[in-house]
Amino acid sequence: MTRAPAPAEPAAASGMAGRGRARALAGPAAAAAALAAATAVVGLVDPHEPGHYPTCPFLAVTGWYCPGCGGLRMVNSLVNGHPGAALGSNPLLLVLLALPVYLWARWTWLAARDRPMRSRLFRPWVAWAVLAAVAVFGIVRNLPFAHVLAP
Repeated sequence: MTRAPAPAEPAAASGMAGRGRARALAGPAAAAAALAAATAVVGLVDPHEPGHYPTCPFLAVTGWYCPGCGGLRMVNSLVNGHPGAALGSNPLLLVLLALPVYLWARWTWLAARDRPMRSRLFRPWVAWAVLAAVAVFGIVRNLPFAHVLAP
């Protein structure tokens, strides 16, 4: 006579649920900690003052602003509570900042529920659309009539 295997102990009773959830949230927590540390550095070391950070290599070589120029000043302005100045430093990055914030929140939400990270934003057309917006912004911000987009 063959015996049926004993039912497994529930994960919550064995303590595995807490450890599994903690392990699943380690990635989002590490990403948040690293970003918080980098943001704190940029918030404390003012990029508006020359000499604190290296000059943009693209700007140094070509004399044109790259799409990322003004990004450190934007972060510094946000950290110090000046959203208007942040918008003036790099409006595209300020708007695009919503994408990684949303993706991190979704990653954390799904990890807490032990589900894999998936998003429609990972589709190729989204990456191409963002890349096109960045390229157009990089060109337009260097045109004479668009001086308001310069950092």
